[in-house]
Amino acid sequence: MTSIIFTKTSDDNYKSIECNGHAGFAEYGSDIVCSAISVLTINTINSLDNLTKDEISVFQDEDKGIIRFEFKDTPSHDAELLVRSFELGIESIYQQYGKKYLNIKFRRE
Repeated sequence: MTSIIFTKTSDDNYKSIECNGHAGFAEYGSDIVCSAISVLTINTINSLDNLTKDEISVFQDEDKGIIRFEFKDTPSHDAELLVRSFELGIESIYQQYGKKYLNIKFRRE
């Protein structure tokens, strides 16, 4: 199962997003759920990097299936919109494939 943790600050700004684990929908390399999550995550990171001036730090460990990105400052309006789009895509995957393959958590810091 893949777990995705959206962390926001107390004033409701995105702080970080962490995706970890493999969905387990199919064998490694054929898992469409894992692939969809990976594409959305990597595209969001690339979009933040190329389309905004926001600074993010990125950590990944392919063997463990972890990718995490964190905003260094309060996200801009454009960054907020990109992350909300990511969240919408993740929620759509969850609605289609359910809690067997994907767990979404929200927390505040």
